[in-house]
Amino acid sequence: MKQESVDFFLTQDHERNIRQAAETLKSVLRPTPLIFSDFFSEERGCNVYIKPENLQVTGSYKIRGAYNKINALSQEERQRGVIAASAGNHAQGVAVSAKMKGIPSTIVMPNVTPFLKVNATKAYGAEVLIHGDLYDDAYNRALALAEDCGYTFIHPFDDYDIICGQGTAGLEILTELPEADEILVPIGGGGLISGIALIAKALNPKVRVIGVVPVGAMSMKISVDEGRVTRLAGVKTCAEGVAVKQPGDLTFAIVKACVDDIVTVSEKEIMEAVLLTLEKHKLIAEAAGVVSLAALRKRAKPGKNIVCFMSGGNIDMVTISSIINQGMVSRGRILCFSVDLPDRPGQLLKVAGLLAEAGANVIGLEHNQFKAIDRYSNKVALEVTVETNGPDHITRIIDLLEDHNFTVTRIY
Repeated sequence: MKQESVDFFLTQDHERNIRQAAETLKSVLRPTPLIFSDFFSEERGCNVYIKPENLQVTGSYKIRGAYNKINALSQEERQRGVIAASAGNHAQGVAVSAKMKGIPSTIVMPNVTPFLKVNATKAYGAEVLIHGDLYDDAYNRALALAEDCGYTFIHPFDDYDIICGQGTAGLEILTELPEADEILVPIGGGGLISGIALIAKALNPKVRVIGVVPVGAMSMKISVDEGRVTRLAGVKTCAEGVAVKQPGDLTFAIVKACVDDIVTVSEKEIMEAVLLTLEKHKLIAEAAGVVSLAALRKRAKPGKNIVCFMSGGNIDMVTISSIINQGMVSRGRILCFSVDLPDRPGQLLKVAGLLAEAGANVIGLEHNQFKAIDRYSNKVALEVTVETNGPDHITRIIDLLEDHNFTVTRIY
């Protein structure tokens, strides 16, 4: 976006425009009132609220910006149709918004897009084109088609109408909880946090808006730190919804001016948050959707009212199974270890008895004579996976085995 356009949009009446977007969206959105989290509040020592946009139409907040943008198109633009590039939630937001307005839509998606999201986008009535191995390939193809065919390109984040649409979520938060101290928001390209920051600072400048990025996708944080829009060579995170190489020009300017801080979270913290959200609140959230909850350790202070924005819940079952398993490992809920047993009867039974005594639930066991490091040592390798109750329980299990002269090698 050219600098003169950025400057123009920065001078607009943001509160008025976001309130107008809220009116536009009134008949479209599903209510997502805040959920007070007893678990996270107790664990972190503050008052934690969740904004559950995983329960929104299409399973994410993206419909807010997409519908607001498409609603603002001229009649001529509507007749020509719209196009977008996306590997996920933006695609579905554009597709369903276009369908609601009776506008033809085309979505270009890269080869890596999960079938779940491809099929969902098609089900909303869009023509889906698969192109390229990366989002950038799909993005460039969509721009070319927009030029050749006269489609209006719907940008996923660097667009003022998109930003105002996303900002309606911030308006809802502060209408429901005006005493909020902080709002933690995931950052990919920056459209969501830009809209939330604009309305938050308009309604109550004391509210702190905190961005959250994975350590493997810090394009906005690096850009702010360096004072210019910076493009990363690559991104690597399980939170694909915020895996953006370069933030927008307008979103960068808004974040730089209105966002109070940007914190990072590790893959381990993200996976733990997916597990805990599912287990404690029965909410299915994608990895990008829980990065705000993953950041609570870094922001929690006694008495503080913190709103964590849960941005989406579109995740396939294979992925969520993998993330849950890794989250259980990081929380100390699963222990995998090996021991070398003397090759004589009764040793396996002895280990099983000790695990039962320690209250460990065996979920996997491999007893293989051919896995011994030294076949002539007269020892057999035993690999065991058990379900545990946390780090303290793991320590008790290992101590008990070692007290009975077993040497334990922890695998994970």
